[in-house]
Amino acid sequence: DVQLQASGGGLVQAGGSLRLSCAASGFTFDRYAIGWFRQAPGKERERVSCITSGGGSIYYADSVKGRFTISRDNAKNTVYLQMDSLKPDDTAIYYCARSGSWYCGPSPGYWGQGTLVTVSS
Repeated sequence: DVQLQASGGGLVQAGGSLRLSCAASGFTFDRYAIGWFRQAPGKERERVSCITSGGGSIYYADSVKGRFTISRDNAKNTVYLQMDSLKPDDTAIYYCARSGSWYCGPSPGYWGQGTLVTVSS
């Protein structure tokens, strides 16, 4: 079974940093793009970042450009999201998700359980 396990969330003050991890299993990891999404209370889900299967192409939402960095270690079946200069608006549940192919498609087919990030002002 495809499994995605997000971790690394927590409570941090504005301006601080967190690193999220997404550990994957149950599929050939280096053949699929992986994305990070978030959903804040009362808001729609937003794609934050995505990285293609080989890491050669990366997407960031405008709201996180210059502050967040996505990376992947295909030897460890893990994708990371380094989040710096965090703002209260970054408070949300963060999910990792697997695309249907090597590129970052609009509708991932598999989702992890989410990890909560809370940024205090």
